[in-house]
Amino acid sequence: MGDDVRSGPGRGYDFVVVGGGTAGCVVAARLSENPDVRVLLIEAGSREPLDAVAVPPVWPALQGTAVDWAGASVVQSATGTVIPWPRGRVLGGSSAINGMCFIRGHRSSYDAWPAAGAPGWGFDDLLPYLRRSERTQGRDPAVRGVDGPLTVAPAPEPHPVAAAGLAAAAEAGHPVAADINSGLEEGFGWCDLNIVDGRRQSAADAYLVPVLARPNLDVVTDALAHRVCVTGGRCTGVEYSVGTTMHTAACSGDVVLAGGTVGSAQLLLLSGIGPQAHLREVGVDVELDLPGVGSNVHDHPRSTVVYSSPVPVPAGVNNHAELIGLARSPLAHGGPDLQFQVLEIPYFAPALPPSLPVPGQAYSVAFGAMTPSSRGTIRLADARPGTAPLLDPNYYGDPRDVEVMAAGLRIARAIGRVDALAPWRAEEVLPGPGVRDDDGEAVRRYLFGSLRTYSHQVGSCRMGTDDMAVVDTDLRVRGIDGLRVADASVMPSIVSANTNATVYGIAERAADLLLSR
Repeated sequence: MGDDVRSGPGRGYDFVVVGGGTAGCVVAARLSENPDVRVLLIEAGSREPLDAVAVPPVWPALQGTAVDWAGASVVQSATGTVIPWPRGRVLGGSSAINGMCFIRGHRSSYDAWPAAGAPGWGFDDLLPYLRRSERTQGRDPAVRGVDGPLTVAPAPEPHPVAAAGLAAAAEAGHPVAADINSGLEEGFGWCDLNIVDGRRQSAADAYLVPVLARPNLDVVTDALAHRVCVTGGRCTGVEYSVGTTMHTAACSGDVVLAGGTVGSAQLLLLSGIGPQAHLREVGVDVELDLPGVGSNVHDHPRSTVVYSSPVPVPAGVNNHAELIGLARSPLAHGGPDLQFQVLEIPYFAPALPPSLPVPGQAYSVAFGAMTPSSRGTIRLADARPGTAPLLDPNYYGDPRDVEVMAAGLRIARAIGRVDALAPWRAEEVLPGPGVRDDDGEAVRRYLFGSLRTYSHQVGSCRMGTDDMAVVDTDLRVRGIDGLRVADASVMPSIVSANTNATVYGIAERAADLLLSR
């Protein structure tokens, strides 16, 4: 990918993008399409991914490796457990380690954003940018993109367990969707995948690598951002280190934070931009009292029903999650609030017993609450840039989320027990016959014990117009000129799907806003 280029004294940029994950790759690539601007992209992780990154079915094994920040939550007050929080640390970010599901979620979850104080960010507003990112075939071109950098499509040959899962969902009474990825349908259907010719396609693969030779684009990797520089209420650059050497990248235009829900909030806090009481507590000089920084953090809680199989389950060659379903719990308002997947592997929380079935002997029906009510925080542990922040998503802090997940468990079991899956089904291993649907306490214990992140953290730099909003609807940090945020952290509320496709759309729109400034 070429040599690192580091900014020296007097070397300035029109745009500095901090974070080379999904959003950062998109923003840097799009901005550098204009030959009259100079763009710097700063990424904490490696320039070259591990070889395993390209191999779709091995993504679960990437967690805890060199391409993962390998974070973990604080002890959750509701469950008493610590939840691992993997997120990508490499060019491409989490798009280089995720499960490669490319789905938008239902439009209702986007239309909640204007109602929450982000006018102009409903589904129809963002749709042109969602379309801009993707290249599809055989879909409605009014809704789906046809010439974007990302080639997305369902698995060409679905896994037989996934095919049985789709038949089971239909048998259980759920509609079969023509294009569950479009944002317009509920029901079950084939998931679009970020897999091209049998290999993962990350944001770096699709957007950044093809344009690295541009003379106006510099990319620095293995670089830890320390703070943004602010003078007289304006962001003027970024301080970062490579090894033990400090650098300052001067910026005459906009610094764009694209570090994700964790990274962008952490860098703002390290820069003295955030709730002043917390900043003073950890010894950071206050630049701007912006109380919403690091608040409104939320994620999709996830659990599974696991079945042993009487016959060998073939090894998958894709992402283990070729089938997606959207449905409503009794608590749903205005749109689906549950997502389901049928996976050909046993997938369960690391804290559960190690004696459970292994791949080839079992499969799973996964479920997650798509519109959770619980909200948490990201806070600094201390003032040092290299210290891991305190991550508190506050899972199940709002009891309504437990009710939604209990409904998800009932629906997952109903799908798992129908005739279409009978050839693959021996017995329910998790939660097992000892947990009855009508035993509320046993269901609660299972949901708490089997909880795992969906790695869809959003919201820590929320977009809006009230006092707790961090950025305005042009993604500008409120109270600081020349500083924007463009990643999952700006979502006022989470979308009803895996969030990666939405982040591509946000980043495409951010680039448009920056180039038209």
